Amino acid sequence: MLRDRIGAGWGSGLLGVLIFSGSLPATRVAVAGFSPLFLTSARAVIAALIGGACLVLLRQKRPARADLGPLAIVAVGVVLGFPLLTALALQHIPAARSIVFVGLLPLATALFGVLRGGERPKPAFWLFSVLGAVTVAGFAFAHSDGGSLTGDLLMIAAILLCGLGYAEGAALSRRLGGWQVISWALLLSLPAMAALALMFLPASWQGIGTPAWLGLAYVSVFSMLVGFVFWYRGLALGGIAGVGQLQLLQPFFGLMLAGLLLNEPVAWTMIAATGVVVLCVAGAKRFA
Repeated sequence: MLRDRIGAGWGSGLLGVLIFSGSLPATRVAVAGFSPLFLTSARAVIAALIGGACLVLLRQKRPARADLGPLAIVAVGVVLGFPLLTALALQHIPAARSIVFVGLLPLATALFGVLRGGERPKPAFWLFSVLGAVTVAGFAFAHSDGGSLTGDLLMIAAILLCGLGYAEGAALSRRLGGWQVISWALLLSLPAMAALALMFLPASWQGIGTPAWLGLAYVSVFSMLVGFVFWYRGLALGGIAGVGQLQLLQPFFGLMLAGLLLNEPVAWTMIAATGVVVLCVAGAKRFA
């Protein structure tokens, strides 16, 4: 049934968002030990090796020639563009400020879902989408320690590329399957990413602490591969524009994780903003 299919899509998308919630904090930790270029390329290489092994072991069909262009867009958007640009941006701005821009990602995904996925949400959907983006951005801006023009521009570019990669990958997932899309995109980018990783190998491995290694492991296995398995499946089943609004919850999940794992304070304003965002997501789901 259509209702069951959409419900499964939203559930799968929510799991993807929960996994992605740890990405920016993990990246912030990892860039303390690795350069942004090495981190971006190494995480892609590790994920590509895992994804490639799954493709071989499960004997998946190769994508058609017509799929190579869209797969290249996915690779540029989510394998190279977003990880690299956010890693560079986090050298200029704090992680809290990056949430300002992550709050715009659902809107970017919805726009590209219309342009690339052929979706046509109802007018009320855009009202809830913009309201949710403004709520997240306003909350993050109020709790940000400031930033720089360079960091802000890098985050804007990252969001645009990521939204395009999400929409393109979701459309492909309807034909190839969610985990297959990200695995093929990773394999497509493997030669370039491997060369980049070798070029930017750390001069010394001794000064790299355990937190940086854990951060690299998280963004390689979960942020770069496992999260996309659920995310692309969710977008394909539940709709790019609608399920994409679940990303509005990602900053708050991240802050809650920080409160639970790092004993950081959870302000009442965060709880209030989360409530508003939940209502916006529900409204967007209703009119998607």
